[in-house]
Amino acid sequence: MTKQTPLVEMRNIHKRFGGVHAVRDVSIDLMPGEVVGVVGHNGAGKTVLIKALSGAIPCDEGKIIINGQSVEIKRPRDARRYGIECIYQTLALSDNLDAPANLFLGRELMTRYGMLDDGAMENEARKVIQRLNPNFTNIKDPVRNMSGGQRQSVAIARAIYFNAKILIMDEPTAALGPQETAMVAELIEQLKSEGIGIFLISHDLHGVFDLADRISVMKNGRLVGTRRTDQVSKDEVLGMIILGKNPGEQVQ
Repeated sequence: MTKQTPLVEMRNIHKRFGGVHAVRDVSIDLMPGEVVGVVGHNGAGKTVLIKALSGAIPCDEGKIIINGQSVEIKRPRDARRYGIECIYQTLALSDNLDAPANLFLGRELMTRYGMLDDGAMENEARKVIQRLNPNFTNIKDPVRNMSGGQRQSVAIARAIYFNAKILIMDEPTAALGPQETAMVAELIEQLKSEGIGIFLISHDLHGVFDLADRISVMKNGRLVGTRRTDQVSKDEVLGMIILGKNPGEQVQ
């Protein structure tokens, strides 16, 4: 059986801020169609690690490999070139604009006469949003009038329309009710079925267990360990977060 090539391999990543060693020798990977949850207390290093992948914070040492090829990611533009998109908790949507305008914001489609091609943008937006969420039809409403799940749909549609293969999702279900959380879970399952890999940053351990295939735990800038969610309990992962050790290890 041929071994599948990871979408992402981060190897021996280090990041320092002055005297603070925020990320220490961390290695993590992501396969096609997989969700990897990255968890840990505030200050554990998970956000800094993932920002190194998104280009927001270049790492000091280590190697990033995309589809088997070593790459340099020093800025968000580099990350997007390799199919990496980040969906922050705030979603970075313009509340006064509708879904098509948000999807193409800064990358608008133009007619051959140099005018905004509103019809083409609406048509393309409908196609990609319907692919994710067939029940989402009110795409011409301002996003401020949309539900949290619909807003997530717009943010995800924007990422995958521009050929993202690797998504970084920051607290995707924060402040959402049960119905909207279920909608986001369905979106993630759809993305997985299309071979898109997702790094999921979250403080919600229950949500991570519902959505992730594997969980990587960080503490004090180090990777404690990575476990399959079907082979570890929530209590064991909580112990990894609090104690900084893998199940069965002795505390040093």
